[in-house]
Amino acid sequence: MSLEFSKYHGLGNDFILIDNRDTLALKVTPEQAVVMCDRNFGIGADGIIFLLAASTADTDYTMRMFNSDGSVAEMCGNGIRCLAKFIKDLGAPFPEGKGNQYRISTLAGVITPELLDNGQIRVDMGIPALEAATIPTTLVAPELKVIDCPLEVAGQTWQVTCVNMGNPHCVTFVEDVMAIPLETIGPMFEHHPTFPMRTNTEFIQVMAPDYLKMRVWERGAGATLACGTGACASLVAGVLTERCQRQATVELPGGKLEIEWSELNQRLYMTGPAELVFTGKM
Repeated sequence: MSLEFSKYHGLGNDFILIDNRDTLALKVTPEQAVVMCDRNFGIGADGIIFLLAASTADTDYTMRMFNSDGSVAEMCGNGIRCLAKFIKDLGAPFPEGKGNQYRISTLAGVITPELLDNGQIRVDMGIPALEAATIPTTLVAPELKVIDCPLEVAGQTWQVTCVNMGNPHCVTFVEDVMAIPLETIGPMFEHHPTFPMRTNTEFIQVMAPDYLKMRVWERGAGATLACGTGACASLVAGVLTERCQRQATVELPGGKLEIEWSELNQRLYMTGPAELVFTGKM
């Protein structure tokens, strides 16, 4: 059996996209996903994203995703921009009366990306969840927010703020983000016992109130060039700890995202690119 795929990236955060609209069963198993994502023995990617038919009457499509280690990802900010571009490239029309938007069902809820005229994609990422039970983390009581709380990792105390953007994030602010030994310390955060579902971890350097510099260790994928949900979580953490404004540029190793946390409706908006790399058959 051959499998057609397309590879896309959002700021270097790369994904294998599969048109899965003709069946309810995913066309790739978690074990196969690991092989396909391998950068030496496979196609190479941070994860595999499946485009499925709408699962509810109020949505247009459904998104499912495996990380490069075969684990399930509830959502992915860069990934859903790539998925929106993939849908458009497949020739699928925009739903009538909704402009250049798709309503996509994910395991984190309904997410709405909008394809802008300048080629960028703006995504309504929803309202961040902040209570410890929703992260989830046992760092504080379930009903409390985790804002600038101490966390012991690798013999050092880090001040962390936790945000759920459909997936869990642990954000810590540092003086020099490039000095962080990401490959060493990232797994320690991800697998820390206070995070029962593991966590994504963002290390943030505040360059200005409207400009953040970020490096990320993604749950299930490791060090990546960009993380959309992580950029959103980092802005939220910066606002909550009075380090940044509600609208800022977040610079990642792969490029820049524009993030806004609306004061009117408390929703996060992420704007950034998505690009086709190549198509193939496996």
